[in-house]
Amino acid sequence: MKRALSLHPASPPSPIARIRAEAARLGGGRLALTFIAEGDLARVRIPAPRAPARAGDLWRGTCFEAFLRSPGAEAYVELNFSPSGEWAAWRFASYRSGMREAAIVPPAVEATAAGRLLTVTARAALGPLPELAPRESWEIGLAAIVEGEDGALSHWALAHPPGAPDFHHRDCFAADLAPAAAV
Repeated sequence: MKRALSLHPASPPSPIARIRAEAARLGGGRLALTFIAEGDLARVRIPAPRAPARAGDLWRGTCFEAFLRSPGAEAYVELNFSPSGEWAAWRFASYRSGMREAAIVPPAVEATAAGRLLTVTARAALGPLPELAPRESWEIGLAAIVEGEDGALSHWALAHPPGAPDFHHRDCFAADLAPAAAV
């Protein structure tokens, strides 16, 4: 599944002109994500590489996110990936409530910045999470936060609900992600 993310209408002007995202289920509870941000990278605060580790508050800077749930479910999973290599995984019982860490294998996160392109890839083994039915399609929301050189944050997503940016909102789960094909 390849999709373009759109800039939230209330976001400040962004040094990024476009973001494309791709998501695929690889079987065995594994997920592959690629985000490609195109623009004036010299005007983007890109976190420096760090040792891969779980970290909090990644959304306060440039970060890429995926939200996953079984069709129509209230419970969902949030994954955050920083260009630094840091990551976070959360489980929610319902909209912004019941938040707790998701116990997953540490994902592989890689970032490259070349010319006008910042590419962030993440490979995550989600394992059995009760929020995600293994044999069903999942509803997915893909999102990005871009921090400009002035500290202003622009918010990007597959779809935006009315009002302020809110990637947790039901409207943001705007695509379906089919199970991996049986081999």
